[in-house]
Amino acid sequence: MDETYQSTADAIRDRFGAEVSEFRGEVTLTLPPERIVEALTALRDEFAYNQLVDVTAVDYFPQAEPRFHVIYHLRALDQGRVLCLRAPVSGSRPEIATVEKVYRGANWFEREVYDMFGVTFSGHSDMRRVIMPYDWQGHPLRKDYPLGYEEVQYTFNLDTVSVRKPHPKE
Repeated sequence: MDETYQSTADAIRDRFGAEVSEFRGEVTLTLPPERIVEALTALRDEFAYNQLVDVTAVDYFPQAEPRFHVIYHLRALDQGRVLCLRAPVSGSRPEIATVEKVYRGANWFEREVYDMFGVTFSGHSDMRRVIMPYDWQGHPLRKDYPLGYEEVQYTFNLDTVSVRKPHPKE
């Protein structure tokens, strides 16, 4: 890790209790969810991470606690640096504070995470679905979401799939 990343990571670790990791040059800071707004504000104001690139989530089902990680990718445009922040969130009531007051563009990203994973962002100005229809039940990117798919037919399972497949009447 180069010294600019190191100084940023050390400062965030010391002030907000972050766990620092690096993999193939990408620095990741794992923070307690209650500290995410403060940490993002400090990164924007003090370390010039002025662009929120993405907000997404990961579902670690069947692991119950923490089931989800909400992930933020930040970019310092003048330095060309990218930083990843992760916040573990409970599976029983997945909720984390919104960061749309820190980065206005987080509004749509957070709505997408809510729509696909069911993680709610407390204090969000417009927490409703953005991809799926409003009356849709469930959250499609959760690992426990029922798939309801048709089995793909290959040469090794041709006979078993063919028996279950509907065929046109002659």
